[in-house]
Amino acid sequence: MLKKSGAALVLLVFLAGLPAMARAGSENSVFTCVTAAKTRITENNIQQAKQHSVSSALDMALQNAFASLVSRPVFAAGLDFFYGKIIPRARDYIIAYRVLGGIEDNGFYLTAVESRVDMNLLEKTLIDARVLNAHKDKPVILFFIAEQTSGDVLPRYWWGHNPEPYKSDAERIIIEKMIKNRFDVIGAGSDRPDPAFYNINFNSIYDIDAAENLGRQMKADMIVLGRANASEAINRMGEEKTFNAQITLEAYNLETGEKAVVSRVQAVVKSESVQTGNHLALVKAAELSGSDLIEKIDAYWSNNLRKEHSFDLKIQGDNFLARYIALKQRLKQMPGIENMQPKEIGTDYAVLQIFYKGRPAQFADAVMLKTFEGFGLEISDVSDDLVSVKFIEKSSGPVMDENQNTLEDQDIKQ
Repeated sequence: MLKKSGAALVLLVFLAGLPAMARAGSENSVFTCVTAAKTRITENNIQQAKQHSVSSALDMALQNAFASLVSRPVFAAGLDFFYGKIIPRARDYIIAYRVLGGIEDNGFYLTAVESRVDMNLLEKTLIDARVLNAHKDKPVILFFIAEQTSGDVLPRYWWGHNPEPYKSDAERIIIEKMIKNRFDVIGAGSDRPDPAFYNINFNSIYDIDAAENLGRQMKADMIVLGRANASEAINRMGEEKTFNAQITLEAYNLETGEKAVVSRVQAVVKSESVQTGNHLALVKAAELSGSDLIEKIDAYWSNNLRKEHSFDLKIQGDNFLARYIALKQRLKQMPGIENMQPKEIGTDYAVLQIFYKGRPAQFADAVMLKTFEGFGLEISDVSDDLVSVKFIEKSSGPVMDENQNTLEDQDIKQ
């Protein structure tokens, strides 16, 4: 193959630095990007260099897809898992790819590849491994939204005493927006909890203490409590009636009990029908409310994650010293650890005081993503002041032949 001009090389370097990213297919299900990679040509074997270059470009596409799913702290904390578990099985996640071109340059082979990544499978893998929630970059939320229009005598709600039959346009739209932004919403639809099952009594519709207790029982991080109202307005637009909707929501942090976020929005629509007008006004207000809530909770939760916590890390197990040194070296590289101080050390155990920007449970999740040569980790206890880790023997598994990762310069999956 003849060498190409310098302009072609510049183009490939540009592609490598600025991958073109887009979503195709069903919503958020496919990640499409262009990446470039280069491999040194050894023993004049151009075909082998070409295959390795394509493989590297596909790995870069998968890395870009991973980065698009998680926050920066989670990306940094999950690198061990990504390169240890996902990259070796890259072809499981690549739906199809197309080699756009390749050149030889100064002993290297450079390739540009367009790839399509299966985001549903990648996201499932990350969720199953708890990578997406490793730093709890999004809280788990339980919603309590009472809704009332001019046709309702009383507000409709699903909790407390004598709840009205509940079907809320506002709640449905707000929750859909939250889920699309990767919030974990629980206790909605058919999964609504029964407060009586937990011996929780609501003294009023807006009983904050009871709502927080139920949220804790459901293992939520936050609750959102509020009301959505719609009614006909006095003002008119020509011959058409106007309808106002107001949604007021308050979000509470269940760890501290503090009111974290307040969201208030209003919307006005016009309609000839009372029922249609109330519905459209609530829909419009719910869209605004969802966006406002996402922005405010994201900002609050991000700041909350950066709060520093101090706790003890107890480490024990067989072959202790070498494994302890390996673990400690890995901890020094973990984002969020501000300092480590030894408190106790023995022949088969040690206790470190950890200063970490996050809660002990978040630290434990991040540690579980780390992989080691010849051994694994088992976390047996996580509390506000202690995380206990034990070294365990790593079971042997099948070893993948490197040659299985070589790819041809054509689509291999359709």
